[in-house]
Amino acid sequence: MLQCTAVTHVPYAEALLALATMEGGPVRPPDVLDQDEFLLCELGEHDESAQHAAHLWTADTPDDRDLWLVWTRTCAHRVYRLDILPLCPAVLRHLVTRTITSCAYYDHHPGPHSFSVTDPLGDLITEHIHGEVQRRVSDADTDTDTDADADEL
Repeated sequence: MLQCTAVTHVPYAEALLALATMEGGPVRPPDVLDQDEFLLCELGEHDESAQHAAHLWTADTPDDRDLWLVWTRTCAHRVYRLDILPLCPAVLRHLVTRTITSCAYYDHHPGPHSFSVTDPLGDLITEHIHGEVQRRVSDADTDTDTDADADEL
């Protein structure tokens, strides 16, 4: 399933207050949030009856509770809340590779778990970065070979 494409402006003052007062929050909340920040809904595609949600902060606490911005509706009629929510306990076990992938969403989120949601833009950016790294490594190998050939002369 594809990721939802809903975007919202972060209510800056409320978000700073939530970050400053949460257990395990950042030392300096203004350093982790821009005044004109926008967030993309991280959940899988859903209809407008479901709430949108974007992760704001991973708390440094033993009980795995994170700060989320949750909103409904669009435009001027948007209703939002900042909430500290427990993580979803769902895991995906890959029997062949023996790896475990945890759901990155909050507990009782609507729709599929994060490991079933794809982000085409994020995948495209990752692919581009990997290609750029491979190109630079290849260029560095070519430069090393050229330098070695010049040393032999």
